Amino acid sequence: MLKKHSTSPTNVVLLLVLLAGVVCLSAAERHTLIINGQSTDVPVIFVADHPYVGLEALAKALNGSVSSSGPMVALSLPTSAADRASSPSPTATVVAPAPAPAQAAPSNPGFSRGFLNAGIEQMSTLREWHTALQTAIQTGIPLSEGLLQPYRARATTNLRLASIAATTTADRDAYQLLNNVYLNMAKLSDKYVNMRASLTYIAPDALQNDELDQRIMNCGHFLGTMAASGQFSDDGSCH
Repeated sequence: MLKKHSTSPTNVVLLLVLLAGVVCLSAAERHTLIINGQSTDVPVIFVADHPYVGLEALAKALNGSVSSSGPMVALSLPTSAADRASSPSPTATVVAPAPAPAQAAPSNPGFSRGFLNAGIEQMSTLREWHTALQTAIQTGIPLSEGLLQPYRARATTNLRLASIAATTTADRDAYQLLNNVYLNMAKLSDKYVNMRASLTYIAPDALQNDELDQRIMNCGHFLGTMAASGQFSDDGSCH
């Protein structure tokens, strides 16, 4: 025999009160969400004075999507929408940090490794040339163009290699000094070869009193110091 279930008046009243509360909450506490000054269809409700919005409605307003996996809920927004959502309101003032001052490139970057090596090789060749000339004068060996030609040829080749290796401003400036001392050494060599060809007497200590020779020696010492510093500088002895 079936039993007939009856609903007590108390339960009916309680159910009606709960339904009325939900309806009132939805109707009376419903607001419209405005994003960056633009009105949306996203409803807002206040519970205990705190606003809440529906995540799906918000995603739809921002052309996004909502997905869930277990206890996690993911809101995906287009890049432009995400930027708009995170951008400050028009009345807000954002002070961007001042960019760090760019460091000016050094006006003199110094010598490149290739040029420094080529320059040192050239100075070594010029010293050998000078030593050969000095030895011939001091010992009375007959000077001739052929005697010193191998040294001149090597110095000419090494000067050309130094020119090719010059890539920085310092390289090119130093090359001019190398070229100057090369020309002075050629001038000194030709001077004594011509003196010998004209049978002019050459004293064994002739170079000690030769102003051009002293300039060459001083320039050689200066170039060695400059190479050690790695930076270009100038000296009157090299001109």
